Amino acid sequence: MTLNAELRTFYRTRQQQIPAEIREIMQRAGAELAASGQADRALATGAQAPRFTLPSVTGEPVALDRLLAQGPVVLTFYRGAWCPYCNLALRSLQQHHADITDRGARLVAVSPQIPDASLSLTEKHALDFTVLSDVGSETAKAYGLAFDLPDDLAAVYEKLGFDLHRVNGGHPRTLPLPATYVIDQDGTVRWAFADTDYTRRAEPADIITALDALR
Repeated sequence: MTLNAELRTFYRTRQQQIPAEIREIMQRAGAELAASGQADRALATGAQAPRFTLPSVTGEPVALDRLLAQGPVVLTFYRGAWCPYCNLALRSLQQHHADITDRGARLVAVSPQIPDASLSLTEKHALDFTVLSDVGSETAKAYGLAFDLPDDLAAVYEKLGFDLHRVNGGHPRTLPLPATYVIDQDGTVRWAFADTDYTRRAEPADIITALDALR
């Protein structure tokens, strides 16, 4: 089963568990975000990847330039450990991690969570790849991915127990679009995926194909 097929199956099950009034708010927010043109503003293939230095789960600063000096980088942005779709996507990437490293690339995942929250996620899913914290979403903004939750959806997330104020270091409203980039060693984006629909993610098979094209 592909990752997106798994995500759609989960979505259908999840929708049956969510009250109708909450589903309506989520669907309206999704439609508004899709209509906003945010995906069109996301960094695209052929662009130079904005450089960044972000802390790892242990607080160690990790620079994109340092990673690129070692080979291509697969850079993926996710919303946080509280998002079940993100967890499914990260587990799928872990399953394909060896395929990525066998092609000389580094896999890096970025979210607006504080390092402690990212560390818990890394340990829970036994992730072998680098996980970085973009608190305040400045890197997501540089990649054209950051957006603010509408008031009613933010209230829904709070009601559901997602303490975004804590896990996002005092920035509860700003999240990134789910996005994945294959960046070659000169910093050029050679493949890009960004979607306003958080239930859709880059397929690992497509990432592998993009890495093979760099050879």
